[in-house]
Amino acid sequence: MKRVICLFSALLLLFLSACGDTTGEPTATPEPTVTPEATATPEPTPEPTPEPIREPLTGLPCEEDLSGARPVAIMLNNLKAALPQQGNSQADIIYEVLAEGGITRMLAVYQHPERVGLIGSVRSARQYYWELAQGHDAVYIHAGASPEFYETKSRLGLFTVDGVNGRFSGNGTFWRDRDRIAGHHYAVEHSLLTSGETIAAMLTKEEKTAHTEGYRYEMAFAEEVTPTGGQNAVTVTVPFSNYKSGVFRYDPATKLYAVEEYGQPYIDGNDNTQVAVTNLLVLQTTCTVVDDKGRITVDLSSGSGWFACGGKMAPITWQKGDANQQLRYFQEDGSPLTLGVGKSYVCIIPTNRTVTAE
Repeated sequence: MKRVICLFSALLLLFLSACGDTTGEPTATPEPTVTPEATATPEPTPEPTPEPIREPLTGLPCEEDLSGARPVAIMLNNLKAALPQQGNSQADIIYEVLAEGGITRMLAVYQHPERVGLIGSVRSARQYYWELAQGHDAVYIHAGASPEFYETKSRLGLFTVDGVNGRFSGNGTFWRDRDRIAGHHYAVEHSLLTSGETIAAMLTKEEKTAHTEGYRYEMAFAEEVTPTGGQNAVTVTVPFSNYKSGVFRYDPATKLYAVEEYGQPYIDGNDNTQVAVTNLLVLQTTCTVVDDKGRITVDLSSGSGWFACGGKMAPITWQKGDANQQLRYFQEDGSPLTLGVGKSYVCIIPTNRTVTAE
């Protein structure tokens, strides 16, 4: 009997094993693992390249905004007996205009007088030179003046820096040196000097370094400017009078016009550097003799002229208006003129003189 029970028990165990899970619940199927798709990282948007800061008078790049910094405009003697001038090669703009008797003087405009050494010889003011300086809101620096300009200065209460009359004539801003250049001995009237460092220090003390509120020089500049429809202008001759002409010779290597006068290079007596500029502008207008000294008036309202740059020259028109307005230049189609980046030389000559280019 015991054997039967044991056999039965063994058979029962075998049966239960064969049947497996008897709960009736289905076996769970594991969920598949889903791998997320990779998301592309967007390329960063490049920052726009900022426009370079430009010098107001030349368009050359610089490190600080100088649009609010007031330049200076200094009268330079241009008689043969007074040459060479000093500091002229570092001027950002040179204006050359008749004074009297066929002679000319220069108005040299500097954005950075502190960088210039000796400047001179300094000569007297004329009304129209002051009006050119006013167009830049520049501090006007001179040594004496015509009766017309002294009347204007008194009537308007102008601030100018006069090396002959007034408080700047004896305070160290100017001095005389008849042997200012080695090998030369000058008459007293050709000996008055100042310096860029002296002028800059004086303007800081006088609090005259900032432009009049609202002023901004509006000239546009660009690289590689070629006058539209221009003729060849490798050598340009600009006659001011029977006594004085200027010659401008283009050098393709430097892309500058080297300046000559009186049959010689127009040099800076500080270092014998020849004056050379990117832009040559010739403005023609009415010049009228007004007194027995041969002094003249110059009409700066508007007129025609020429623009030379890059070895080419084309006709332009120009206008200024009243004393406080800037000179503005236009192409023949009436669109504003764009100057080449660099220094400029502006010749203002009578309408009866003929400019030649070859």
